[in-house]
Amino acid sequence: MPGSGGPVATFSVWDYVVFAGLILFAAGIGLFQAIRGRKETNSDEFLLGGRQMTAVPVALSLTASFMSGITVIGTPAEAYMYGTAFWLFVFSYAIMSIISAEIFVPLFYRLRITSTYEYLEMRFNKLLRVIGTSMYIAQTVISSCVAVTGLDLWGVLVATGAVCIIYCTLGGLKAVIWTDVFQMIIMLSGFVAIIARGAVLQGGLGKIWNDSYHGGRLETFSFDPDPLRRHSFWTIVVGGSLMWASMYSINQSQVQRYISCKTITHAKLSLYLNMVGLWVTVSLAMLSGLTMYSIYKDCDPFTNKDVGASDQLLPYLVMDILAEFPGLPGLFVAAAYSGTLSTVSSSINALVAVTVEDFMKPAWPWLTERQLSWINMGMSVFYGAVCIGMAGVASLMGNILQAALSIFGMISGPLFGLYMLGIFFRCVNSTGGLVGLISGLTITLWVGIGAQVYPPLPEKTLRLPLSVEGCVAPYMNETTTITPFSTVLQTTTPQPRPALADSWYSLSYLYFCPVGIIVTMVTGLIVSAISGGCKQEKARPELFIGKSDLICFGCRRSDSEVSDLIEKDPKNIQGLESPVFGDNEIALKEKDYKEKITKF
Repeated sequence: MPGSGGPVATFSVWDYVVFAGLILFAAGIGLFQAIRGRKETNSDEFLLGGRQMTAVPVALSLTASFMSGITVIGTPAEAYMYGTAFWLFVFSYAIMSIISAEIFVPLFYRLRITSTYEYLEMRFNKLLRVIGTSMYIAQTVISSCVAVTGLDLWGVLVATGAVCIIYCTLGGLKAVIWTDVFQMIIMLSGFVAIIARGAVLQGGLGKIWNDSYHGGRLETFSFDPDPLRRHSFWTIVVGGSLMWASMYSINQSQVQRYISCKTITHAKLSLYLNMVGLWVTVSLAMLSGLTMYSIYKDCDPFTNKDVGASDQLLPYLVMDILAEFPGLPGLFVAAAYSGTLSTVSSSINALVAVTVEDFMKPAWPWLTERQLSWINMGMSVFYGAVCIGMAGVASLMGNILQAALSIFGMISGPLFGLYMLGIFFRCVNSTGGLVGLISGLTITLWVGIGAQVYPPLPEKTLRLPLSVEGCVAPYMNETTTITPFSTVLQTTTPQPRPALADSWYSLSYLYFCPVGIIVTMVTGLIVSAISGGCKQEKARPELFIGKSDLICFGCRRSDSEVSDLIEKDPKNIQGLESPVFGDNEIALKEKDYKEKITKF
């Protein structure tokens, strides 16, 4: 009986059939896109889809690439063990979307870049571009490894790598985006299946909601200002917003998608549609967690040792309540697996982009388009192998959801601070940017690694109570292996805690990013002032965010202003698609000044 504890069913033949069928179909979509566009082999087509993508598929791909297997498995467990405070991320997603769409989209479209880190060389110098790219590569490889942490079988790990490598190598960004669209549908279907079956077993959604209320799971809003509190309104809305903004505004995996849109309007729309997609996904994940609590409120599988880690809770639930319906457990595993495929494939494509644009093209500018195409495909194979090969190392981490977000905060925070210095402060020079970035990264790595070594005490994490009073077979000695998804729970012996363990190292992981931003910006401004930043040569105006970008979205430049821009530098025609131009007007301007540019 569901909710009574003990072993659950294992995968049936039909589950394997459904799982394999859905994954092969997803791979087939990628291969179809690869074959369809095989004549278009230039680097821009491979990395950016020829800059001809539209808003809806890009939005679904944006959502899918970060709603990975980590989210499918980790977020419901979060609601089950800690309540629905995580739901407050809907505010963070909204703030992140506004920052990305209204500040960074105009900037990147104006500069017509392929790699996000090209900006760092334009604004500062080559060294900062190389450091920024290297930090991104390290962050992405590690987070991709965490994304496949839940895949317990090496055969499945290798299959993940093989499928991703094939369609990433042959199809490029178009294949990744269209495969993500299908995978997003599969992920949402998995959540819906769990919620629907749970509602039937429990007697309706009202019963689930009532059980969650009496179990303390619906205490979403906590305005405790304590920065050591793991999840509160302030840590999520302030820290979470900046963390997600750093992911979507400057992370190559995301930026590469929305700059592949054919117009700036489509790019902005993709981010706002992505926001709605994130709202839907986190809401379904939260409801899945509440459904799990309603079923297991009297017999917690984790306490009862039916599972070895919190990341196994949702797979356990699936096999407990859906096993009598052949194929549905396979649908869930396909959902989690699709999330992993989406994350890894987007990471591979982005890693190839930054490696080629930031390292290979500057080093070997004589490379032809055909040679670059072969290099793109070769690097796709290389990064696919690296991500899968390091997955075993990542499996040593416990809470995969928090681990992934911590990695993003530790590395993205200082990088985001560097970009904020670059686009808002004309007085900041390359010396200030370099010292600020190193200082911010040092601080975030210090607190982040310290938090891993000395985890916060239970009074700061506030895990909610669970019961085993209703278990038929209490305290089993062995963990049940139920699906290809599991994370080994590492047992550690108590060790002495230093003084910083209960203060600095206990800082909410969501504040890692704001700390990195603040340290980077403050240090960068001070060092720039000392090293003569205000006296430096005036930088190109298009590298900064001006008033027209922030408060004049509908304004239009006059013809004389456009003429002056192009006379100053013909390359400025690439920046005409900005908030101050409509898409039709851009086409007219390009036509009007075509002869003028040709002269140069």
